[in-house]
Amino acid sequence: MNRRERNRRRRRRRTHPVKRALLLGSVVTIATLGLAGMGIVGWVIAVADSAPNIDQLSPRLPGQVIEVYASDGSLLGYIASDTLRSVVTGRQTPTLLREATVAIEDRRFYQHGGVDYYGILRAGVRDLLNGGGGSLQGGSTLTMQLVTNIYLPERIATHHNLKYKIVQAKLANELEAHHSRAWILTQYLNDVPYGTIGGRTAIGVGAASLMFFDKPVDRLDLAQDALLAGLPQAPSDYNPFLYPQLARARRHEVLQAMLQSHYITAAQAAAADAAPLEVRQNLTFGNLQQQPYLFQFIEQQLVADLGQATVDRGGLKVYTTINLRDQAYARHALLTNEGVPGDPAAALASVDPTNGHIVAMAQNTTYGLGKGQTTFNYVTQGRRQTGSSFKPFVMMTMIHDDDGDPNQTYYNSHELLPGWLPGYPSYGVQTAEHSYQGVINITKAMVVSDNTVFAQLGVDVGMSNVDRMAHAMGITSRLYGNPSEAIGGLKYGVSPLEMADAYATMANGGVHIPPTILAKVVLPSGRSVDLGNPAGSRVFSQGQAYVADQVLQQVIQYGTGTAANYGCPAAGKTGTTNNYTDAWFVGYTPQLSTAVWVGYPNATTSMNDVNGLGPGFGGTLSAPIWRDFMQPASGGYCGAFVPPTVPWYGKPYFGNHSVNGQAYTYTAPAVVTTTTTTVTTTTLGSGGGAPTGPPTTSTPATTTATTTPPATSTPATSTALPPTTTPATSTPASTPATSTALPPTTTPATSTPPPATSTPATTTPAGNSGTG
Repeated sequence: MNRRERNRRRRRRRTHPVKRALLLGSVVTIATLGLAGMGIVGWVIAVADSAPNIDQLSPRLPGQVIEVYASDGSLLGYIASDTLRSVVTGRQTPTLLREATVAIEDRRFYQHGGVDYYGILRAGVRDLLNGGGGSLQGGSTLTMQLVTNIYLPERIATHHNLKYKIVQAKLANELEAHHSRAWILTQYLNDVPYGTIGGRTAIGVGAASLMFFDKPVDRLDLAQDALLAGLPQAPSDYNPFLYPQLARARRHEVLQAMLQSHYITAAQAAAADAAPLEVRQNLTFGNLQQQPYLFQFIEQQLVADLGQATVDRGGLKVYTTINLRDQAYARHALLTNEGVPGDPAAALASVDPTNGHIVAMAQNTTYGLGKGQTTFNYVTQGRRQTGSSFKPFVMMTMIHDDDGDPNQTYYNSHELLPGWLPGYPSYGVQTAEHSYQGVINITKAMVVSDNTVFAQLGVDVGMSNVDRMAHAMGITSRLYGNPSEAIGGLKYGVSPLEMADAYATMANGGVHIPPTILAKVVLPSGRSVDLGNPAGSRVFSQGQAYVADQVLQQVIQYGTGTAANYGCPAAGKTGTTNNYTDAWFVGYTPQLSTAVWVGYPNATTSMNDVNGLGPGFGGTLSAPIWRDFMQPASGGYCGAFVPPTVPWYGKPYFGNHSVNGQAYTYTAPAVVTTTTTTVTTTTLGSGGGAPTGPPTTSTPATTTATTTPPATSTPATSTALPPTTTPATSTPASTPATSTALPPTTTPATSTPPPATSTPATTTPAGNSGTG
């Protein structure tokens, strides 16, 4: 070692102690920061490792809207929740919209990976210069935003902190490694929120284009593309319907970003900047459903046929059986007759009997929860008493089970005093004017709507058999076998759709086809589900149906339903309940079966004088609505009912109460009870319970009852055998003319009492009397 080196060493040893301390502190600080940095890196790695991998997560895709179409393929509207989403493909998305989104949201989208580290650093510096202290913002790529929208677990996505950024970045890199940029951009455009109108949020450009411009996304121009691209950053602030000036300013920003990215020229930017906003609210989308009662039922049927999960996921294209023309006719007929404030509610259901397709269903009420509004669907949910419109089920039971010819079967029309039916001592039946026809056949009893004849016939054929027939024809509501059901005194009632469906069985030559409003559903996968061809079942023969057609035609020609006559062959039956709480007309042609109901929502409110028309009979209130619908809905068709290829020949039916029948003693079901018998003439009309006793009186049939043909009149058909002076047997025939879906009973129907109910036999719920 030379002198110079030794002197240098001495000088180092003689360094000032403070300087030595500073030097030592610096070394320690650097070492500490290094160790801290290593700890931070370890923490970051631990957070990333604790997060699931992208392939372990299922995307949280909001349900898509369900598109609903009429039978002619025209759009009826949409079914959706508060979230509206309609997925579009990359090819359906305009190139300018894709470029506008990249320019304003993630300019370096095609240069960086799933994470733009330069962008994060720039955003971090900006946050630091702005004071920090808040949640971490900025620097998110489109891939990172997509991760947050549909992949990031909720427990992490709700807290915008450093841990959130770490997990978001990890998943974004993994997503980018699995998919192309085009796929990522398309997914983003389908899953980002674009704004809320009327409480419903548009998710994705497909829904946003319809919500803000009322047209598909592939038809947008540059100005509209730029407006949409600017919304996701702050949808509420830039809503063009609420804040048009802010929306224009944001559109300008997007256009300038596109210009800087060389996606458009300066001339294009200037022209789009000068254009109006061009927004137009889609009323069908905004309101979702212009016919909410209809859509309510469609959604219920979708859930029943496809399941709740499939409906919730959405994306379905639903093709219904609804005929828009007939739907408009139905609405017009209802409002023309019952459209004045204070009028009773009215509902109409119409079915094509040949295939079960529901072509129209409407009511005169306003949908909503406000004053004078209701969400209750009377067509499908209403359960009201039917009055005499239930009588055809009794007649069909006699025709089918016992080969009884309504033209050759005679009963004595006379007052049935309480006590006429042992086991039901308070059950009395009268006609409207307290005048009686004497001995008449079933055809005339139907035409004049004679309660006393059908009350006796119902007991003779057996009310359990009548209920079985009604259910086979299309009634789905529960029936209880009470004697008063024969004249429409049901315990809880039935809906207009049920009645239209049941009468359609007669219109369709005895074949029942369940009603459907769904023709076809196309799933998101493209697979089509056919729901428009439900299997039919034969209930009675074509010849038996034809006899019913001839009887019920006379009701319209010169019976209680003359107000329904529009000059073409049609068959039907009126129905009025006691105290005028419900008015019905149910009728059909070979083309359509239609039920009309009128009544106040409060089932005990009487229609004593509606619009100066007097008491609320079915022939007065409901028949005109039926006529006003059926005449235009027929489309000029005026064909007659087709005679059967194999005629049916009936014979006189001799029940225990019929003329020449034997005396009959009715044995009531044995019920142990301590309830005291009471007599009442008023009942509830739907779902609110049953009266404590059967009616002792019946409401007027109609003022046209006296214009009916003589008792010996027969339908214009050669299928009936001439009456015999003595019955061939005292026991009703047990085998029908054809093999049908309803097998005959092996014992006389009259020997079967009604089934026991939870009500004492002496106070059987009789419902309402069956006036015409």
